[in-house]
Amino acid sequence: MRNIFRLFYITAFIFVSSFAISAQTPRPSTTPPPSDDTGAVKTFEVRLPVTVTDKKKKKNLIAGLTRGDFTVFEDGAPQELTFFTDEKTNPPVYVGVLMDTSPSAAGKMTFSKEAAKNFIYTVTRIRKDKAAFMTFDNEVNLLQDFTDKLDLLDKAVDKVKKVGSQTALYDAIWQFSDEKLRNAPGRRVIVVITDGDDTFSRAELRDAIDIAQRTETTVFGISTKAGFLGTVPGVEAGTVKDKGDKLLTQLCEQTGGEAFFTGDMLDLEKAFKKISDELRSQYIITYRPTNQNFDGKERKIEVRFTDKSKDGDFKIRTKSSYRAVRDSLK
Repeated sequence: MRNIFRLFYITAFIFVSSFAISAQTPRPSTTPPPSDDTGAVKTFEVRLPVTVTDKKKKKNLIAGLTRGDFTVFEDGAPQELTFFTDEKTNPPVYVGVLMDTSPSAAGKMTFSKEAAKNFIYTVTRIRKDKAAFMTFDNEVNLLQDFTDKLDLLDKAVDKVKKVGSQTALYDAIWQFSDEKLRNAPGRRVIVVITDGDDTFSRAELRDAIDIAQRTETTVFGISTKAGFLGTVPGVEAGTVKDKGDKLLTQLCEQTGGEAFFTGDMLDLEKAFKKISDELRSQYIITYRPTNQNFDGKERKIEVRFTDKSKDGDFKIRTKSSYRAVRDSLK
């Protein structure tokens, strides 16, 4: 009998111990395998700032369109739209003004400083949008972080007194996009005021375009190369003049922006007004790619009108591609 009780106690102990161990052992999860270091499975989405203009009157921006007016294609395949905003519901603008302070800009320093201030005044809506100010030559210097206080931005611009020895345009775009715009909680914009080609960057054009696309940043370029000091005799202001101008145009167009080649203050003010109006009237379209693989490959983007009859009257402008790499954006 004693042996029977001993056998009972041993069996009961083994059963209870097994139950306790099984309670502490994690059960297999029904959640798909984690895809990043946090253990969370993430789906990525692409956000597109979209500008629609009148084909006959290019200055006319088209408002009043809705989510149903647009269809997005990635590598030729239609995509699922997940979010849409218009001029009434758009998030605030976070704009970085990057000013060239290389040797070739020395004679235009006063003008460029006034241009930077005027642009900030034109674009920044108090208590909503924020602006930052950076200079670039052989060094890249952030003189004012994001703020909606115009007096602080004024002081930052006024601090610029000297020029550097080279032009590190692409490095400036890379650094500002990566460090300041990556987690900005709104629409991300860079405006570059420059009169020269890149001569010093470690980054190349494709790197600047890549980081801007990855951080969903739209780049606008203001070239002050011609007109102000007659630096390009015989060339009409407002035209693309050389390789540097073509590269600036490529940088802007592939990020959904535009390059302006100004000839005088009036042209410059018109360019600022156009950028400001465009930012006010943009549509923001977000979609979830059907291909969720971070394969590092370039994906081609095309936004079309759902109603093809609109193609004859209106033109859509947005970024044309992005590279599918793992990145951390808020």
